[in-house]
Amino acid sequence: MATNRPDAHRNFSAPLIEVQELNKVFHTAAGEARVLKNISLTISAGEFVSIIGRSGSGKSTLINMLTGIDHPTSGEVRIEGVSLHGMDEGQLAKWRGRTLGIVFQFFQLLPMLTLLENVLLPMDFCDFFPPEKREERALQLLDMVGLKDLAHRLPGAVSGGQQQCAAVARALANDAPIIMADEPTGNLDSASAEQVMSLFEDLVRQGKTILMVTHDRELARRANRTLLISDGELVHEAITHAFRGLPDEVLLQLSRSAVQETYEPGAWIAGVDGKMSDVLVVERGELLITEERGGRFNGDVLRVLPGQWVDLRWFVGGRGKSRRVRAGLDGGAWLLRLNGSLVDQLTPGHTLEPNPFSPGAGGRG
Repeated sequence: MATNRPDAHRNFSAPLIEVQELNKVFHTAAGEARVLKNISLTISAGEFVSIIGRSGSGKSTLINMLTGIDHPTSGEVRIEGVSLHGMDEGQLAKWRGRTLGIVFQFFQLLPMLTLLENVLLPMDFCDFFPPEKREERALQLLDMVGLKDLAHRLPGAVSGGQQQCAAVARALANDAPIIMADEPTGNLDSASAEQVMSLFEDLVRQGKTILMVTHDRELARRANRTLLISDGELVHEAITHAFRGLPDEVLLQLSRSAVQETYEPGAWIAGVDGKMSDVLVVERGELLITEERGGRFNGDVLRVLPGQWVDLRWFVGGRGKSRRVRAGLDGGAWLLRLNGSLVDQLTPGHTLEPNPFSPGAGGRG
């Protein structure tokens, strides 16, 4: 039986980052510009999360809220249980220095200081490590990013990729558990971008949590999760994953129309008012496609996993007529239900990624 439930995410451990009903409105000569609209999300420790969206969608504004650089019009950001915007600027600066490592698109290294001195700055500012240990740690961090031999050079004497790696070393100076990066590869060539991404992946394996704003969707796919922002709204992650390749505005409309449902383990899935006219996207758990012959149950033949979708219209005729859908036997199923006619209306001319659970079994064109 379907029940109402709160939004769910893949990782269900205690969240490291919590965002609740975040809104940001800028006041301009032309009037109010609502840049973020009711953003809610959670991120757990050790996740690598990419934030994507077109220019002006609100992704950089969101990262500024998460770092405390900017303040929301309404809503709350909590990191490690601390409400960011309940602190004054002095408290926030001290908290930020110990909790966050921030990597900017344009590096933001001080040009008159060597790479070593740039990495030392956060330790000096926060007084986090004993003074006699700081240079040793800074050199270790530069060695980790392949820059130990260049430690005494000025930023202008090394490449852009090397400057960005130095910026990552600086972000790690106080052993912050969270790295937030705003377009860290935006000004780099492909080889330098790969160097930075490989470094981020190594840091995640070491237990760091990374949030990365990027315009490069191929790089974004290397993260564990991808958050899409469109017109200031967060598109549901399962929609983003299931219908990759569709325009952002279409994904947003599908996300707005989705109805969330929960099914107990083994429960049979039906259409709305008995009509098999909907598209189901699995958010969590799984669906089982079961086969019946001669009115008798003949076993499960296919599994639909998180981020996959199934068109119930496939089951009213053709080769799907002897099959039914039920929730997974172990954990049930958390679903997003979409009206099939609306999906058709929003996706003309777009080829959905191949999916074995739709008419034609090769995606719907």
